[in-house]
Amino acid sequence: MHAFDVLGDPVRRRILELLAGGERASGDVVEVIRREFGISQPAVSQHLKVLRDSGFSVVRAQGARRLYALDPEPLRQVDAWLDPFRRFWEPRLEALATKIARGKRRRRLAAEPEGDPS
Repeated sequence: MHAFDVLGDPVRRRILELLAGGERASGDVVEVIRREFGISQPAVSQHLKVLRDSGFSVVRAQGARRLYALDPEPLRQVDAWLDPFRRFWEPRLEALATKIARGKRRRRLAAEPEGDPS
């Protein structure tokens, strides 16, 4: 399965977000996804399998529990694929950051008392 096919599903993206925070037991992942998406445990397990089979996650057994962790390598490959396209959004993001910084500076200067002797 192609990386963008994997990432195209909102449930799998959410699972990756959870795993980005650190290793999680499959039961914990199932609980969050069932609560947020209203899908069954077998459906969540299928999403976990897709992530594992596509290399986005790894699993290890700890007794009866299965612990899932993010494997960052496929995300690095996606990042590398996106590299030629960054020129379309990076200048705009930099301009936005500059605009935000100017606004913060203006608010800070406006909040300073006039005639401050320090």
